[in-house]
Amino acid sequence: MSDFILHPQLAGDCHLVGDLELSRVLLLNDSRYPWVVLVPRRAAITEIYQLSRADRELLLDESCRVGELLMRAFPGDKLNLGALGNLVPQLHVHLVVRRRDDPAWPGPVWGHSPGVPYPDALSAKRVRLLREALGLQG
Repeated sequence: MSDFILHPQLAGDCHLVGDLELSRVLLLNDSRYPWVVLVPRRAAITEIYQLSRADRELLLDESCRVGELLMRAFPGDKLNLGALGNLVPQLHVHLVVRRRDDPAWPGPVWGHSPGVPYPDALSAKRVRLLREALGLQG
């Protein structure tokens, strides 16, 4: 993991939450959606199949853990999960709580409209909630 470097686009678009066993946990800076990004801390990985079997299982487990937390903390109608990577090649998995009344429903959130950044106090509150629920250090 010492060779892992977070892609600058992800670093610029997200708030750091912390690290799970495999993944760096980020809160995407779009206040319209509870939106977390998991980035496996492995160097030069662009696709899930490039991970070892153990890491693939761990990524699925972490995705389920974070997804369940998001749906409990921010009740929604659907949890969207995706690993697109068209703009940022580094492997990363999006988990987005969707509601029938959100701006992009029922379509995808990707490319729908410009994000609405979090006010500082709200981003700090969301990061703190996620850290506490996931047992992560600040």
